[in-house]
Amino acid sequence: MDKRVTELAEKVEAKLKEKFAKIDRTALTNTERLLEIYRENRVSANMFAGTSGYGYDDLGRDTFEKIFAEAMGTEKAIVRNNFVNGTHAIATAMFACLRPGDILLAATGVPYDTLQSAIGLTGDYPGSMKYYGVGYDEVPLFENGEPDLETIKAKAADKRVKCVEIQRSRGYANRPTLSVQKIGEICDIVHAVNPEAKVVVDNCYGEFVQEIEPTMVGADLVAGSLIKNPGGGLIATGGYVAGKAELVDAAAMRLSVPGIGGECGSYEGGYRLHFQGFMNAPHIVAQALKTVIFCAGMLEELGYKASPASGEERYDIIQSVELGKPELLEKFCRGIQFASPVDSYVTPIPWDMPGYEDQVIMAAGTFVQGASIELSCDGPMREPYTAFMQGGLNYELGKLGVMNAIDMLLK
Repeated sequence: MDKRVTELAEKVEAKLKEKFAKIDRTALTNTERLLEIYRENRVSANMFAGTSGYGYDDLGRDTFEKIFAEAMGTEKAIVRNNFVNGTHAIATAMFACLRPGDILLAATGVPYDTLQSAIGLTGDYPGSMKYYGVGYDEVPLFENGEPDLETIKAKAADKRVKCVEIQRSRGYANRPTLSVQKIGEICDIVHAVNPEAKVVVDNCYGEFVQEIEPTMVGADLVAGSLIKNPGGGLIATGGYVAGKAELVDAAAMRLSVPGIGGECGSYEGGYRLHFQGFMNAPHIVAQALKTVIFCAGMLEELGYKASPASGEERYDIIQSVELGKPELLEKFCRGIQFASPVDSYVTPIPWDMPGYEDQVIMAAGTFVQGASIELSCDGPMREPYTAFMQGGLNYELGKLGVMNAIDMLLK
């Protein structure tokens, strides 16, 4: 590795000492809260066993969902392996709130790429919200990425609006991530002008970054993926929907079948990794945050535009950096892949990834396929050729990944 990289790493880490300490304090608070929830629910080894068949009265599943709901500050949660990804869980949550003739209002600009086909904004897929007669409207963000609260208020007042979607994280957009407090402001506005409208938050990449979650400040439902923050790097698949009981029940009916909902659903693999991964999640999220802040600091020193900047407050685990040229985006991703413990010999190349309009390059040498809580980096092949890096199961591995990627850029 280029000596300049190792010297730069020492310099950047010295600058970030106080930021790292603050991240550790948040992780401690969230871990203490989870520990109390586990104790109150008398978690024991007999809950880890697998089940088969219909899965009636599945003690492990039911207890884990109760714990998850309490951790999110909600009445109920459905946490299942048959959510195929975060998009599936988020779309299921929105479907729980919508009927033909209703309007879905996206309050933070156009939703994430893969949700657009579920809504019906791209493609012409049977089963989309558009297919079922659900209307769509959106409120673009201001140029600085902040939500337009006045326009949200005006559009949410339309009584046909029954669901307001908030995307917490940036996705592939050049916008800041929303704090939980800002999400709470939007919830208050929506509920004040339209009490019938439900607020659904795409919570991906944000769980345990702060000490509170969107459902603690007024969101009706939150949804996300278990192979991101809440899985702690151990849960190998699945997603969740948490919030008000009647809405979670409606989402469960959409996931399975009306009349059964969440009452059925076995998992022969057992639930030990669910309980263990969720308990580890605050610590693993802290490791990922340290990794992305280190990445920002390193790239800033080299003159690249990092967002958020290394000194900014963090509300998710994503770091974006504008590299300006397609070949630099490819180099950076290849450096991350080379530093991965899995598939380090693979060379990432842009490809036509399902659900995306542009080709995407993705580096993900992960133990769980596509797990964004593990060190990974990807980006759409479009200007300004921005790399989106996230994750890191431990800071040491994440640090090495960043250093290798920067070494690749310098060469």
